[in-house]
Amino acid sequence: MTLTQLEYIVALDTYRHFVLASEKCFVTQPTLSMQIQKLEDELGVKLFDRTKQPVMPTEIGAGIIAQARTVLRETDMIRQLISDQKNALSGELRIGIIPTLAPYLLPPLYEALRNKYPQVNLVVREIITEEIINELKHNRLDCGIVVTPLNDSSIKEEILFYEELFVYVSKKNALVDKKYVLANELDPNKLWLLEEGHCFRSQVLNLCELRKRNDFHIKYETGNIETLKRMVDKSDGITILPELAVMEFSKAQHKLVKRLKEPSPAREVSLVTHRNHIKTKLINTLKEEILAIVPKQMQKLQGKKVVEITY
Repeated sequence: MTLTQLEYIVALDTYRHFVLASEKCFVTQPTLSMQIQKLEDELGVKLFDRTKQPVMPTEIGAGIIAQARTVLRETDMIRQLISDQKNALSGELRIGIIPTLAPYLLPPLYEALRNKYPQVNLVVREIITEEIINELKHNRLDCGIVVTPLNDSSIKEEILFYEELFVYVSKKNALVDKKYVLANELDPNKLWLLEEGHCFRSQVLNLCELRKRNDFHIKYETGNIETLKRMVDKSDGITILPELAVMEFSKAQHKLVKRLKEPSPAREVSLVTHRNHIKTKLINTLKEEILAIVPKQMQKLQGKKVVEITY
């Protein structure tokens, strides 16, 4: 049994396709297949059911693959200890970030990391929270930037900052002349929302208590906050935007941004990792760079209240 063979069975379990798994391992498909077959012969069990499409692990195979992931994670820890001892910040850092944060946080963060730590290879994926957590558990990501709390005992959360939630209204909307608005003043049938699967959508529904209302009918959903803003601009609608999304607004746009009654509703943004993560130095550096970008006032909960997420 070799570490290479363990890497191959983990890859096949991850991608459920021999050709794709071999490409990710940078070997030919026959090489990967032969090494997995040799491991099965040595162990005396079938690790995968090749009659199914996509290929699936057998019952015993699933247990062995889970242990293989643990072995590979511990092996990576040895390499990371050596890297830390050399005091060299290098290697690959795989980051997941949710779509409602990526457009505003990622560009300055990427620029800072690229300039200060050129030996760090950043691999960034923009995906929803559920997918980030799944990827962390399968060791396909090293960390994630998401909205918390997640209430998952296998995931470690380090709070980064709190984003206040604002109401953005059309010039044609009845709320346009108000400075502050109440949640019950928001017309649910003029509210533009993100599509299912986004934690921000869940917070907006809870903030406006729309789950309790019978007169609420969604006519349009999108996965993009910038689209929400444009739809409001072209209609008499309203939407809810997080703080980072309004920071670069023009003076004219800021006149259309309304605050909600204090304590201001907010979302909690955290850096999340698997409990058994190993890239401590790289992840701590990432955290420091994020905090250097985010305004100090956003790093405190004072005057804000975190809106519940319903998964």
